[in-house]
Amino acid sequence: MATKTGPLNGVGIFWLVLLFLIPPAEAYDAGDGLALLLGTVLTVVGFCACLGWYSRRR
Repeated sequence: MATKTGPLNGVGIFWLVLLFLIPPAEAYDAGDGLALLLGTVLTVVGFCACLGWYSRRR
């Protein structure tokens, strides 16, 4: 019997892949981390907004 992977499992895998793709930097400080987090949040919110607009359009 196949197990169903939930969306949280996929999100966890996505974050692991994302963390491995980020090149290490010598001067990586809190501002860089905050900018990365803010960019990620804005991207997810924008994607969800586009999905909502598309679903209401149909």
